[in-house]
Amino acid sequence: MPDKTVILYGIPNCDTMKKTRKWLDANSVDYVFHDYKKLGIDKTLAKRFIAEVPLETLINKRGTTWRKLPSAQQESLDTTTAVDIICNNPSIVRRPLIQNGSQWLAAYDETQLRTLLAK
Repeated sequence: MPDKTVILYGIPNCDTMKKTRKWLDANSVDYVFHDYKKLGIDKTLAKRFIAEVPLETLINKRGTTWRKLPSAQQESLDTTTAVDIICNNPSIVRRPLIQNGSQWLAAYDETQLRTLLAK
């Protein structure tokens, strides 16, 4: 594996995150876990997410966090307003979000995971 730090962003109690961590461990992938619940997401990190992952992919619109947002915030979502929404509601970010160097993957997909980690 290339000398890169794999970073797994998410929350520990999410079933998809548990599945992802199990897969990474089973495939001997060293990674750093960034726990949104403990570490949060600051504006710099939120802007980085938005720059690297299309907003339609980054924001989980199927989750309860999205559904609890006021409709005015949902309707005004763009790359500018998303920064504050993400910082104030870290659970709105699709999980898992994985960074391997300059490559990113949002959501669990074993085929895409293998491709991401092969780079």
